[in-house]
Amino acid sequence: MAVLAVQQISRAGLNPALAAAAAAGDAFPNTGRVFLRVKNAHATVARTVTAVSQLPAGAIPQGAAKADVAVAVPALSERWVGPFDPASFNDANGRVVVTYDTEADLTVGAYAL
Repeated sequence: MAVLAVQQISRAGLNPALAAAAAAGDAFPNTGRVFLRVKNAHATVARTVTAVSQLPAGAIPQGAAKADVAVAVPALSERWVGPFDPASFNDANGRVVVTYDTEADLTVGAYAL
């Protein structure tokens, strides 16, 4: 698992960078104002990225389910996902953990306002 550096968006502008998605997933520091950008370069196959909910069982109301956020990224497309509530998505290190159905053809970046 790789830890993505969060790129700060500012008035001066940002030259956004993407990195190859890691096979075991990625993580990024989260303040509640961070978005994940996922770009799928495959010509015909959609990919799915999932932000893993970190809510402990005792924090979920009775009758409700723990809710990961899964987003399909169509072929030759990209998606911006987030922001992520820290109470629901931050792990013990203050990071959001994301997994992929496959990392093939995916590049990712984390961005904050």
